[in-house]
Amino acid sequence: MHKVLVMAGAAALMVVSSAPSYAQSIEIGPGGVRLVEPQMERSYRRISSISERTAVRIARSEGLREVDDVTRTRSRFIIEGTDYRGDDIRVSVDRRTGEVISVD
Repeated sequence: MHKVLVMAGAAALMVVSSAPSYAQSIEIGPGGVRLVEPQMERSYRRISSISERTAVRIARSEGLREVDDVTRTRSRFIIEGTDYRGDDIRVSVDRRTGEVISVD
């Protein structure tokens, strides 16, 4: 009887301590196709975002010189200011990818 309980306990310990194995999945989005790790899949709705500072740097690379205002919407940063000639400029940058959407 003692031997059976020891074997049952050992089997239960092996089942509990074994790490579950999950398969990777893929995600297709604006940035292309990517592999999603199992732990990342749980936070699927959380969308990583570039920082406001990075958005301003991207806008500067599009000709913005002086920043007057930065507006954050759900999907983009809108950076308003003036260019090197003193003309008003408005740059829209995608919050997720950092891609320039428009320059007005």
